[in-house]
Amino acid sequence: MIAERLKKIRLLMAEYGIDYYIVPTSDFHSSEYVSDHFKCREFLSGFSGSAGTLVISKDEAGLWTDGRYFIQAEDQLKGSGIILFKSGNAGVPEVKEYLQKENNEKFLGRGITVGFDGRVMQISDVKEIEENVSNVRIVADKDLAGEIWENRPGLPAEKIYVLGEEYTGCSSSDKLAEIGRRFREKECDYHFLSSLDDIAWILNLRGNDIPCNPVFLSYLLLTEDENILFCNLNSVYGDTEKYLEDLGVKVVDYDNVYDYCAGILNGKNEKKSKMLINPETTNYRLYKILTDSFEVVFGKNPSEEMKALKNEKEIENLKEANVIDGLAMVKFLKWIDEYKKDKGLPYITELGVADKLLSFRKESKEFIDISFDTIAAYGAHGAIVHYEPSNDTDIPIEREGFLLVDSGAQYLKGTTDITRTIAMGELSQDMKKYYTAVLKGNLNLAVAVFPSGVAGANIDILARGPLWKLMRDYNHGTGHGIGFFLNVHEGPQNINWKIGKRHGNEVPLQCGMVVSDEPGFYLEGKFGIRTENDVVVVKKCENEFNNFLGFEILTLAPIDLAPIIWEDMTEEEIKTLNEYHRTVYEKLSPYLDSETAEWLSEHTKPYCKDN
Repeated sequence: MIAERLKKIRLLMAEYGIDYYIVPTSDFHSSEYVSDHFKCREFLSGFSGSAGTLVISKDEAGLWTDGRYFIQAEDQLKGSGIILFKSGNAGVPEVKEYLQKENNEKFLGRGITVGFDGRVMQISDVKEIEENVSNVRIVADKDLAGEIWENRPGLPAEKIYVLGEEYTGCSSSDKLAEIGRRFREKECDYHFLSSLDDIAWILNLRGNDIPCNPVFLSYLLLTEDENILFCNLNSVYGDTEKYLEDLGVKVVDYDNVYDYCAGILNGKNEKKSKMLINPETTNYRLYKILTDSFEVVFGKNPSEEMKALKNEKEIENLKEANVIDGLAMVKFLKWIDEYKKDKGLPYITELGVADKLLSFRKESKEFIDISFDTIAAYGAHGAIVHYEPSNDTDIPIEREGFLLVDSGAQYLKGTTDITRTIAMGELSQDMKKYYTAVLKGNLNLAVAVFPSGVAGANIDILARGPLWKLMRDYNHGTGHGIGFFLNVHEGPQNINWKIGKRHGNEVPLQCGMVVSDEPGFYLEGKFGIRTENDVVVVKKCENEFNNFLGFEILTLAPIDLAPIIWEDMTEEEIKTLNEYHRTVYEKLSPYLDSETAEWLSEHTKPYCKDN
């Protein structure tokens, strides 16, 4: 099937004179996760991970993805003839480097023609190709997957609704005023936004056009005189229509954005007005249209930093959301514990685990959706960092080894993301050793104190240090930003030591930023371990030396004590774990029935080396 689809693409490439065709994992808005309509890379390659780029030539096809997906990609690409390029590994070229090498070796530097659908390629990626591939010719108006994809899913158009200030803590009018001030500081007359989470945050609106992400397909044009939202008109009605009218936001149909932008100034502007756009989230087709009428200024959306700095109300709500989520997690972990102990119970599977956890979360009226597809990975599946169980891969959970469960939820009061690794029974000494090292890293990062100006790259060693001492590591970031009832992955900040290779790891951490703390360890074909809590940056103290910051843990759920090698833990680490468990019990037990509260007490009891 994949081979036949690639054959059809190559025929179209020959017809249009395209030497290399690029299919990214993206939609018109550079979203990380996309609706079914935009899963062209999966349609053409069979690889279903959330990150990857497919490049097709007349005699070869390559798939680039990162370390989270190496094992999954190797499995899903088998028999397709597609070569896996493991991004970030030594000796593996980036797409731009691959194209230049192909140009030099197969075309003797004369130049190649690179094609793609300009609506799903961000400006920055195209610029990199133009700047690094000599004599390159760009064809940016060909959606080749769309030409061969029969019964392609349509564009989603779910209802758009208002998120009140009791949740957001700030009005949209105040956000718009501050954003206007900031882009005018850059001497810009217009600001165009494509990123869906920015638009939802600015307007205090939410939707359901992308699974697990409460956003809606849209663009937003901000000017001094008016603000224009491009979205599906059928998605705006009732209270939302009145809200936007009162806010002074004009609504224009989503499909009209290209014609509208082309006609804003009608080509009559001799001294071009300036428009601020983000080259990492704006698609190339829009860029080419906008440059006809505007002097385009590249820069970050002002809303990106504003959105990352959660206000007091958002943090208050996030803490409540994590209590709600913690209660679901405790019930789930107790259920797993009962399954471990009672061997007379029938086997459960990975899909059964995910379904059961979802049922506990659904008990809250605040629950809206999961924040990403639940990773319930038993045994060797745990080594596949972003494994997602399916009917084809689902396996029973034995009463031995590790079960890794990475999950999260969307509540009206916030977004959660938590991973727990559970000992299902007998473990090897190596399993315990690596579990303890991962836990040490999680705890060490959680209690970090650092001066203002420190970025995620500066503190990643605290989480990785215990594993590095064992000459081991993990091939993913330690922490990512988290939205407020928005995307579970949110910039700009993250925790990752790879300077120059990971956007955002040099962004200073500031009070109000929420990040994950999730070191891990993975042994291919055997097991995986990850322990994850969400934390918020808080002020510790200010003195003559600096303004010192640290973290407050938001996530509330017990960490499995059974796999810990206590002799490997320092007194400080044991104290941190005991204090965390004390907090978990104090905040959750009042809402639990007596039996569940007793279970939680047993699984959060303090450890003392003298015992």
